[in-house]
Amino acid sequence: MTELGTNALMHTASGDAAGTFRVAVTVSELTITIAVTDSGHTKTTPGVQQLPLTATHGRGLGMVAALADSVMVQGDESGRTVTAELFAQPGPEGQSC
Repeated sequence: MTELGTNALMHTASGDAAGTFRVAVTVSELTITIAVTDSGHTKTTPGVQQLPLTATHGRGLGMVAALADSVMVQGDESGRTVTAELFAQPGPEGQSC
């Protein structure tokens, strides 16, 4: 969740003095969903990038995608929502999340 929030602050107007972003976390028996909506004003679209091992930036969504079961990006330069979905696994006693 912190990676998605950091991306909103670093790459959009959410990081400006009056900027904001929203975080929504939804937990059900089957999934945990984390969605971060930024304030927009960026010309780049977030995405998972294939970077060289020496790259010092741009790995965040790749890490999220490696841990999550799905990552979705919706919106445009006016504001985007990046959503990560994790499927819940039942515990040893059959309990989910």
